[in-house]
Amino acid sequence: MPTAPLLKARDLKVSYPVRGFRKRPIEIVHGVDFEIAAGETYGVVGESGSGKTTIGRAVLGLASVSGGTVEFDGRDISHLSPGERRAMAKDIQVVFQDPYSSLNPALTVGEIIAEPLVVQGSTPKDARRRTLELLDSVGLPSDAADRLPREFSGGQRQRVAIARALAPEPRLIVCDEPVSALDLSTQSKVLDLLLDIQRRTGVAYLFVSHDLAVVRHISHRVGVVYRGEIVEQGPASRVTLAPDHPYTQRLLLAAPVADPIAQEKRRADRIRLRDEQRLREARAGAA
Repeated sequence: MPTAPLLKARDLKVSYPVRGFRKRPIEIVHGVDFEIAAGETYGVVGESGSGKTTIGRAVLGLASVSGGTVEFDGRDISHLSPGERRAMAKDIQVVFQDPYSSLNPALTVGEIIAEPLVVQGSTPKDARRRTLELLDSVGLPSDAADRLPREFSGGQRQRVAIARALAPEPRLIVCDEPVSALDLSTQSKVLDLLLDIQRRTGVAYLFVSHDLAVVRHISHRVGVVYRGEIVEQGPASRVTLAPDHPYTQRLLLAAPVADPIAQEKRRADRIRLRDEQRLREARAGAA
């Protein structure tokens, strides 16, 4: 008997208000459906402005759900009160894109990681012990607890952010472009760290990215977002290597390759697919 999904979105819609008298809100996400099982990584990929980050924000309660539902462990969390949402923080955490601005520069790393533990009732001694365990689990030395975020590199700061997200032992972490601000070698190390943490703890990830190669590396399944809709989803190996939808094919062709001849062919194929898609959309709009 199949187990119920940990997170389930059904016909999820998100709208943002528009300034001006009686202006109607603009719908950014147009009725998307996806599921995440316990211990699974679901990658959400798309270009800037596609609505992928808004999907993650809706799961976190940072963007208001205007239609449909988001369920966590069978409970509808679409419209929780602020107090209920704070209580959910034990189960749902987040790692943001910028590893520096997401950390309070006035607090030490130890204080940053211990903060959610103290809020949940841990004693300072227990919070300190857990902080040192978390620093070790993300590959940072114990003396990092007494240093400030500015004393670390970008990759190290992202490890601090991951440790903070792991502190309350969540069941789901929303990763919003967590490696896009890092260089390629550091990206690989952080992705491998996330995979290792998942193997050890069984945490699930909703992984948001614009990079198909990154999503392929970490995800079990992938949903491709185009103009606020999931246009293709399935196993990561198929969607990121042999996609069916023209938009996903364009994303794949946008990844650079070392061979200049192959790169020129990719560029021509990408332009052709773009023009064909625009023509289909124009015909659909005129129908």
